[in-house]
Amino acid sequence: MPIKWVLHWQPNAGTTVNSQIVTEVSQCVESINGLKQGRWKATLSFYKPMLRVEQANALEFPRDFLGISLQEQPNKYYFVIRGQRMILEAESSIQTIMEKLQSYKTRVALNFEGFQYQLGDFQLRVGKVVPIHSESLRGIVMEMEYLPISSWEKSHQIMGEFFDIWQEALGKRSLPGHFVHIEPNFSEFGLSDQYTSQHTAVQYASIMAQMIATAQSAQAVRN
Repeated sequence: MPIKWVLHWQPNAGTTVNSQIVTEVSQCVESINGLKQGRWKATLSFYKPMLRVEQANALEFPRDFLGISLQEQPNKYYFVIRGQRMILEAESSIQTIMEKLQSYKTRVALNFEGFQYQLGDFQLRVGKVVPIHSESLRGIVMEMEYLPISSWEKSHQIMGEFFDIWQEALGKRSLPGHFVHIEPNFSEFGLSDQYTSQHTAVQYASIMAQMIATAQSAQAVRN
């Protein structure tokens, strides 16, 4: 499947994300001839174990992990346990099974939602991060996909060049922040060079960890 980078918005020190930035980013995509193709959405949930008394030795259980559903794979669900560098792919029905077993419960659920654009051989998706049942903006994400290549290694040069062009175009708008690309070590998760949706799930887990760290450091500065 096509290679994909998942980027997140890093606000400048002392600033926060807002819906105006999402609008400006979308307008920037259109200004470089991005053709709007419709909506896109991904969902990410933080799970924590529901420990009973007889399960007091919680060391046997992952303390928490992420569950991710992706629009391109509607029948699949992905679990990422970052502490143990594990990525698991399951049928989407696993969510119903987990609810019935009551072994883990959802701590926080977030939607990544926005619009998809076509730009030659590239597809760009720009979206906001909002908690389910809320309009409170928590972040901004962008998927950058290159359709002709499925090798992570071979795609590096062209993805890097396109990212530089994009940053330059966005930089002209003088927004209070920039997009960041964090490259996970996929081999730690047992993933090969050939790109799959599991690679996408690992990237989402990585940017969430980064967004949480950014929010925590901003909170510490305010305090």
